Amino acid sequence: MASKEPTDPRALLRGGLPDRYLTPEDLVTMFSLPSVETVYQWRRKRIGPAGFRVGRYLRFNPAAVQAWEAERTALEDVA
Repeated sequence: MASKEPTDPRALLRGGLPDRYLTPEDLVTMFSLPSVETVYQWRRKRIGPAGFRVGRYLRFNPAAVQAWEAERTALEDVA
């Protein structure tokens, strides 16, 4: 009888991680921002979604971006 566990080691490591992390360019497209520099300014001011570095590249977890957007929307609804 075959086991139900995945045989691909990448599937074991993935464990709920997104298939693709977002780039600053993705955020520019998603939020119709003027430029990538806006994303970097948000990061410097600590007002944007949480991101992380992979080497020299900045990446964002899609779930974190969605949570940040929901929080911002909720704050605007209250105001």
